Amino acid sequence: MLDPECVRTLLAVVDEGTFDAAAKALHVTPSAVSQRVKQLEQRTGRVLLVRAKPARLTESGAVIARYGRQQALLDHDALSALGLVEDPTPVAVAVNADSLSTWFRHVVRELAGDDGLVLGVRRDDQDHTADLLRQGLVVAAVTSSPRPVQGCRVRPLGSIRYHAVASKRFVRRHLDTGTPLHEAPVVVFDEKDDLQDAFCRAETGHPASAGRRHHLPDGHVFEDAVVSGAGWALLTEHQIARHRGLVHLAPDRPVDVPLHWQQWKLDSPPLARVADAVLRAAAAELH
Repeated sequence: MLDPECVRTLLAVVDEGTFDAAAKALHVTPSAVSQRVKQLEQRTGRVLLVRAKPARLTESGAVIARYGRQQALLDHDALSALGLVEDPTPVAVAVNADSLSTWFRHVVRELAGDDGLVLGVRRDDQDHTADLLRQGLVVAAVTSSPRPVQGCRVRPLGSIRYHAVASKRFVRRHLDTGTPLHEAPVVVFDEKDDLQDAFCRAETGHPASAGRRHHLPDGHVFEDAVVSGAGWALLTEHQIARHRGLVHLAPDRPVDVPLHWQQWKLDSPPLARVADAVLRAAAAELH
C-alpha cells in the first residue's frame, strides 16, 4: 500500500511547483515534504520527481499522481454521499484556449449553479492537453487526440473551424503590395501554436514568417492584434463573427480541428455532470 499522506505530498509539490510552496500549502516543514517524497520513491523503487523549478513528474511519478487524484476524487464522492463532507468536489480539466474563449463558456455557465463541484481549468494547446491528463494533473481534457490516454475513455466532440483572416488595413499594406503570405507579419498564440505554420505551408510551401511573428498568449489580445492589423492569423468562426471588416484570405479553405473529450474511467457523479455539460455545449456549437 502507498502511504496516502506521501501521495498527497507528491501532488502538492507538483501543484505548487516547489517543495517550499508545498510545505506552506500543507502546513509542514520543507524537510517533512522532502522526507515524504523520498519515502514514496523508496517504496516504489522509482524516481518520481524531477527536482527543478517548477518540479516535474517523471513517467513513474505521473502514474502515482493519477492514482492519487483518482483516489482523492473517489474518497470525496463517497464522503459526500454519506453526508460527511459539505465541500464541493474539485474537478480539474484541461481546455485549449480557443475553446475556452468560445463554446466552453456555455459549460461554465451551465455548471455555475452546481454547488456540488468546483471547476478548475488548465489552459494548453489542444495538441498538448492530453499530456496533462497523462501526467495526472487533470481528470479530463478537451484534446485533439483521438487515442485514449491509459485509463481514459474518449468521446468525439466535433470540430472547431478556423479561417485565415486579416484586417483590410493589413491586406492593403502587405498582401496587396505583393508581399507573399509567408513573409507577411503573423500572429501566433505561443510556441506550441502551429496552426498558422500548417496553413501557410499548405498555401505557399513555406511556414509563416519567423522574423515577423507576434507571440500573444491571450485570446482577447490575440484577436485584437488581428483586428487592428498587426498580422494575419487563423481565427475561429465565433471570433470572426464578433468583428466587421475582416478579410478572408482563403474563404473556400477553412481549417477544421477535430476535438475530443477524454476523461478518467471513474464512476464519479461530479465528473459525469461536467462531461454532460461539455457534450451538450459541443453539440450545439461545434461542426
